[in-house]
Amino acid sequence: MRCIGLFAVSPVQDLAAALDWYAKLFGRPADDRPIPDLAQWYLDGFGFQVMREPRRAGGGMATLVVSDIEAERARLATAGIESGETVRGPFGAIAQLDDPDGNRITLAEPPRT
Repeated sequence: MRCIGLFAVSPVQDLAAALDWYAKLFGRPADDRPIPDLAQWYLDGFGFQVMREPRRAGGGMATLVVSDIEAERARLATAGIESGETVRGPFGAIAQLDDPDGNRITLAEPPRT
């Protein structure tokens, strides 16, 4: 297989509420809405989808790799999204947050060299 792209997906019950929350997470509205129950963001070589899928809502998990975890946590707090504490180790740093449906988003910062 030669993959040329990847989308992480968060299944949600209330698409309108999710669109508001994810717009805050990504700092902008969705880049497109190819079908009524789906919104997509295009992010530096990969994508993120939020899909109204009530039976699967809350079961999604995604890791977003960021260059400065504390700057992202501060930006999100200003936007009204709180994350868990930053955990640091030889792996770098992580902080976790949940969307309104309970999908888990992990922010990850690579180890500093």
